[in-house]
Amino acid sequence: MDILAVTNEQKGLLADLSRQTFVDTFASYNKPEDMQLFLDKQFTRDQLMAEPDEPDNYFFIAWEDGVPLGYMRLRFWQTQAYSCLPSVPTVEITRLYAIQAAIGKGVGKAMMQFALDFARSKTVKQVWLGVWEHNERAIRFYQKWGFERKGDHPFLLGTDSQTDWLMVKELGDLVKI
Repeated sequence: MDILAVTNEQKGLLADLSRQTFVDTFASYNKPEDMQLFLDKQFTRDQLMAEPDEPDNYFFIAWEDGVPLGYMRLRFWQTQAYSCLPSVPTVEITRLYAIQAAIGKGVGKAMMQFALDFARSKTVKQVWLGVWEHNERAIRFYQKWGFERKGDHPFLLGTDSQTDWLMVKELGDLVKI
């Protein structure tokens, strides 16, 4: 498996992959009208295609035999993002998703290792992420990697105000899973 930076030519693919994996992950747990509103207003194809051009954002796609299996968005923060998080430079794992067919086949593991190595290359001491409080599979995955809940924040999905846990990992010792 290769994990490669997204090129300008791949922005459309990235946007489509982002929307597909989001729907696959969350549609069965949410009202269709909230999912549609989120996709139409907060997660549009055009918005997603513009994100790689934002400062301090890094996008990667996991590939195997020319097939995209997942993607991640990493963001470098030089200031504090939330009061419960450290006030030191950090890397946020903003998104880490695999396509349905790749779940359980090591794609998430490979992307997480890549993300932690990337964070170390930025010489940060902590990595953080937000995860929906009801996404138990993801929470278990992050806990295996040493992430600990430090707080939470609201996430608006359409008209539904949900809660994301904020989880932090110290980069003193990488956990190899």
